Formats: sequence, C-alpha cells, structure tokens
Amino acid sequence: MDPNHLFFDSRLAGGCVYCGATGNTRDHVPSRVLLDEPFPEDLPVALACAACNVGFSLDEEYVACLIECVLCGSTDPAAVNRSKIRRLLTEKPGLISRIAASRDQSPTDLAWKPEQHRVSNVVAKLARGHAAFELAESKLDEPDAISFLPLVSMSAHERQRYLEYPLAEQAGWPEIGTRAFVRTARGQSAEGWIIVQPGRYRYLVREEPEGLAVQFILSEYLACRVVWS
Repeated sequence: MDPNHLFFDSRLAGGCVYCGATGNTRDHVPSRVLLDEPFPEDLPVALACAACNVGFSLDEEYVACLIECVLCGSTDPAAVNRSKIRRLLTEKPGLISRIAASRDQSPTDLAWKPEQHRVSNVVAKLARGHAAFELAESKLDEPDAISFLPLVSMSAHERQRYLEYPLAEQAGWPEIGTRAFVRTARGQSAEGWIIVQPGRYRYLVREEPEGLAVQFILSEYLACRVVWS
C-alpha cells in the first residue's frame, strides 16, 4: 500500500488544509526553513492555497531564527550554527532587531520572551498540516488548546509525560487507508515519534480521550502540542 496514493487523499482534494480555500499548491510540513540541507526524502506535504503557502513564511522564519539564537545565546549571525539561519539573519537585519528585542537580560538571569502570537500561528499551522497528512483530518476551526514550551523548562515528570505515551491510553484506532494505519501495518507503531530529521524535527499525531492531539519538537528544544476536541 503506497501511503502517497491512498483513498483518503480524495477526501481533502481541492481544499487548503489551512483555510479551506481552493488548494493549488503543496506545502511542506514542516517547512524547510525548520530543517537542514540536504532535506530528507519524501517530506510530508499538505494541500494549500497559494496565499497560505507563502503567508506563514515570515512567521516560520522568525520561529526558526529565534530558536537558533536562543540555543547559541546570541543574535550575531556569526555565532549561530545553522548555515541557513546564519544567512537569513545576515540578509534580514530587521529580523535580528525583533529577536534581540525579546532578549531579557537581568542581573542574575537571561531569558527570551518571544512574540507569542507569531509562535502560536506557526504551531497551529504545523499541527493542521500533520493532522491532514497523517489522518486526513481537516482542522479549520481554532484548536481547543495550543501550548509550546522548551523541553528544558519542563519538570522531569512533565518531560517524560510529553515524550512517552503508553499504548493503553490510545483512544482510537487509525482508519484504514490513512497514513497512520499504513505505519501501523508496517510495524511502525502509531504511538512512536515520526522523525523527519534527527535532532531537528519530529512529530506524532494521535487520537486521545480529549480529542485529536498533534505534538512536535523543534530542534530538540521547543515542545509543541495542539489539541482539537
């Protein structure tokens, strides 16, 4: 069974998974700005309209650059490790200024206070794309819950809870024909994290008692979770 040619694809055909308008492009989920080159083969894609395909780009660049600046502790392009982010910061000094404005240095501590709405916008967008790709779920309504928090800011219990999900708590079985079903049929548990690029991006999509949950981790730093009940 080819996961790229399943019957459920026709259920979402024609509609942008982000806004419901006519979809005439395919958008990578996650966006390539969140990954390093060479890109993995067979990146997940979602049907999108042209406006949505480019409309999230600035926020995605902001999030990708912010995370890298936080990880290296500087907004200086020469200090960042990822060449793509170094190039973006060099080409866009205004982006450096916005990220630098979120850096809060106190006499005893250093913290970053990002533009929450921009991060939330990207997190919801990615969750919609993963829901469509894995379970053929079109989630155009607002999520019931959006959360994002650095893994290092979690307690040991919270981190373990976020990363590990016992099979017994699975609320539903993946529908025949969905990619989640194919992964299970091939021995790839629907419970496991799907690694898009090691150290850079992984995600999971699952039905839980409270609804559909999408989780993903950016650069093994920012843990995100979106739920639709």
